[in-house]
Amino acid sequence: MAEPRVSAIIIVYNGDRYLSEAIDSVVAQSFPDWELIIADDGSSDRSLEIARDYAARHPGRIRSIAHANGANHGMSATRNLGIAAARGALMGFLDCDDIWLPHKLAEQVGLLDRHPDAQMIYGRTLIWHSWRTGQAADDFFYDLGTAPDRVVAPPGLLTILLENQSQTPTTCNALMRSAFLRDLGGFESRFRGMFEDQVFFAKALLEAPTYISSRNWAHYRQHKESFSAKSAGNGGDGQAYLAFLFWFAGYVVRRAPARLGVLTQLARLAAQTCWAMIKPRRPFWLRVR
Repeated sequence: MAEPRVSAIIIVYNGDRYLSEAIDSVVAQSFPDWELIIADDGSSDRSLEIARDYAARHPGRIRSIAHANGANHGMSATRNLGIAAARGALMGFLDCDDIWLPHKLAEQVGLLDRHPDAQMIYGRTLIWHSWRTGQAADDFFYDLGTAPDRVVAPPGLLTILLENQSQTPTTCNALMRSAFLRDLGGFESRFRGMFEDQVFFAKALLEAPTYISSRNWAHYRQHKESFSAKSAGNGGDGQAYLAFLFWFAGYVVRRAPARLGVLTQLARLAAQTCWAMIKPRRPFWLRVR
């Protein structure tokens, strides 16, 4: 069997409500040379049943896989499960509640072919509320934080990602070269939920020339059951961001110690985050007016 040009990987954990829509958005791609791997993370709903049904109807093109013990291992470990099974020279991810637009792969593959120095490509991701409200005015884009439609040398886009103020690569939007992804070691399994994607993209942007585009290629569904919405509701974003900053500082020291500007930025952001987390607890005479 010939190897496909692109491996698409959907991870799913109890996402039967949206999974078919995500799969259909891959099947609808105008670019024909792809395979789809659906990696289940120990779902207890109908997700695995849906995945196996699609695999049966698209043999050789769609595969359904799961952890050997059938348990829940977290988002990073499940993405790595998909990476291990992938055969394509290019790789892209999609969470079970998001969708790709039909032109995504055709345009991204064409741009990577024209820019062989780029290891990754991403564009605008629609923050998607209208699926629920029916009002397109409820949708929006975050600013990209830099001029698009060009290759940016590292660590230019990394500094934007670390500030966490603009749109940076999203797992539903980025397409990357598989050899580079594997050289990075994939995703970090210790990050099971929040910031698991930012940990990976920080590793990538530390080293990879990356093409940033003004094109919209994916819709990021907003709903209260999402992992990010639950984390924000529990007040866990600050702690998760701090854990990400400390972990990544250690990674930079090991992998690219000459990036002193990155380490300085990480130290500043960690100090600001700690200050913001303790600020409400300080006695009033120490609070900044």
